[in-house]
Amino acid sequence: MINKILTKKKKEKIICLTAYSKNLASIIDNYCDIILVGDSVANVVYGMSHTHKITLSTIIQHAQSVRKGTKKSLLVVDMPKGTYDNVAKAIKNAKIIIKKTKCDAVKIESNKKNFKIISGLVRSKIKVMGHIGFTPQFKKKFKVEGKTAKSKNKLLEEAKKVEKAGAFSVVLECISSQAAKEITQHLKIPTIGIGSSSNCDGQILVTDDLIGLSGFYPKFVKKYCDINKIVSKAVKRYRNDVKKKLFPSQNNSF
Repeated sequence: MINKILTKKKKEKIICLTAYSKNLASIIDNYCDIILVGDSVANVVYGMSHTHKITLSTIIQHAQSVRKGTKKSLLVVDMPKGTYDNVAKAIKNAKIIIKKTKCDAVKIESNKKNFKIISGLVRSKIKVMGHIGFTPQFKKKFKVEGKTAKSKNKLLEEAKKVEKAGAFSVVLECISSQAAKEITQHLKIPTIGIGSSSNCDGQILVTDDLIGLSGFYPKFVKKYCDINKIVSKAVKRYRNDVKKKLFPSQNNSF
């Protein structure tokens, strides 16, 4: 499946979305190349202000659910903050994730010096997706990166090191259009953008943002439907039916 993703480089856009449950995964699996069980589950499902406190066991539980709904997409699981501080720890925890979830790869965020972690995982036959730009596990303040020539060159150098370490792809988060374009042109591996323009080889969004469920709508998110309104209407109808004794009807009773 990894080879299929690699062959799409500069030929066909790669479609990626997040999922945290079987039900949602089974829907988006029909349209995606990659499904990511992201540590964004901390914000989306548990209402945390950041991703730092999501645990290995929690992300494994969600990945196990997602695996049941994923048949054709490549399944990637985020490694939570603190689970890959050194090579030995990273390999141990990545193997636990893969064994318990049967995922195809793990994703780790770059802190500009953990390239040996990627190469160590790859040497252990573990497929790795990289992540540069705004990396929530390591950066507190959000800002668009790659707007100056100096910043752009640093990002390009970082991306090249991620590739050299053996990652099969790299997420570019909130990087300027020009920087994303140059990185994508220079790398042999696919770039997956989020808030980094259409210049990337693929795109990823948090599905809950895309369907209007999360309430989080930064500039880089396009809301394709408003699931909040749909659910609200359904619940309102249910409430009214119960109060008017229209539900349960004879058809809903034994």
